[in-house]
Amino acid sequence: MRGSLAAGLALTLIVTAILSGLFGSRAFLPGVLFGLLATVLQALAVRALKRGFDGSHTDFVRGFVIGTALRFAGVVLVLAAVVLDRGRFAPLPTAFGYLGVVVPLLFLEVRLVR
Repeated sequence: MRGSLAAGLALTLIVTAILSGLFGSRAFLPGVLFGLLATVLQALAVRALKRGFDGSHTDFVRGFVIGTALRFAGVVLVLAAVVLDRGRFAPLPTAFGYLGVVVPLLFLEVRLVR
């Protein structure tokens, strides 16, 4: 779990810097907020999946489903933020703030779970 947190924090800083360069200062809040959200959700998803490794097949599937649901909840929160406060959470910076962190963490998950 520490590995995914450290990688997520580093990715959040990188993605936020890129977004701020592309979209200006209005991209700072969505980049940081949704990068951190992606980091926390991914760490919880990895934790749920690791728990399933020690149990039965049902436990493994449960961990997988929990992880998928957590990541989908992040997508729903991105949509809610854009719909409710488009001034602070412009669509592209908000979506890229979340996806720019969660997608690389998904690829790293294979290494972290081993």
